[in-house]
Order: sequence, then C-alpha cells, then structure tokens
Amino acid sequence: MKRTLLGVGLATAVAAGLAGCGTSSASTSEDAQVQKDAALYQIDQIEQNFHQAATEHNVNLMMSLFAPGAVFNIGTKTLDGTAQIRNFFQTQNKAFQPQNHWQADTPTYRMRTTVDGDKGTLYFECDYIDVQTKKVVAVVGVDHDVQKINGKWLIVSSVEASPTLSAY
Repeated sequence: MKRTLLGVGLATAVAAGLAGCGTSSASTSEDAQVQKDAALYQIDQIEQNFHQAATEHNVNLMMSLFAPGAVFNIGTKTLDGTAQIRNFFQTQNKAFQPQNHWQADTPTYRMRTTVDGDKGTLYFECDYIDVQTKKVVAVVGVDHDVQKINGKWLIVSSVEASPTLSAY
C-alpha cells in the first residue's frame, strides 16, 4: 500500500512538473524580462559600490568590481590587470587621496545600462563633492563593459570618457 501511494504521489508530481514545462510564449517572455531586470539591477550595484569605494577610499571594495584580467584606459594610459588598476586607485586617483574628503555620486539620469545575456555595458558620470565646501570638485565619465563571471557581474573593460550627460 505504501509503495502504491508513493508511486501515485511520484506520478502526480512528475505530471504536475511536466504540465508546468509547457509554458506559453508570454510566460517565457515574462521570465526573460525578469532575468533582464535582475541583471540590470545587479549591474547597477557596480555603480553604487564604485561610488561607495571612492567615498570611503576603500580600494578593496573597488577592486572587487573588476574581473581578474580587466583593462582600464585612462587618458593615454592602459592599465592591464587588477594589479595595475589597484595601483592607480591607491596612488593616482584623486578621489582616493587621503587629503580629499569627497562624496562620490551619480544622478540616475546620468547613467546608461545595457544587458545582453551575460554581457552588458554601464556608463555613468561621477560627481565628486567636497564634504566641507559642498562644492562639486570633479565630474568624470566612465564607460564600462561588464560581464557575468561565476555568477557575479564584474567590470572587464573601462574607458575614461568625457561627461556627456552632465548638467553642469
């Protein structure tokens, strides 16, 4: 009797699962949109963590955003790999200098994000505001290529860009 009930229960579960597999194209389209929205949200977290890292002078947080073989083009320099990118933030990036107490931020209207499967792009402008004077001391733009690697969205390529969406 137990075996029969177990068999009937298993058959019912399999049938219910198979019924769910016959999804409509609307459901598939909704699932794809949910996945895309989730990816866009995760990519947006890169921007938020980028600015948190700059505000707090947290090089480790900044580096957690970059893929191991990432490339960063700044002016005429090409930084190849995380060691060179880390050195740049530690020694040359003004936002990370200990004497500068800046709040880093991007108004959402000055961001662009795309996603296509496990790859995407992220452009944002950084407003650096001096905490004491409350004045904008720098505005820079950055174009990033991002990729989902081992379940996490990371920057694989960055290019310094002229701020194009700035209202200043």
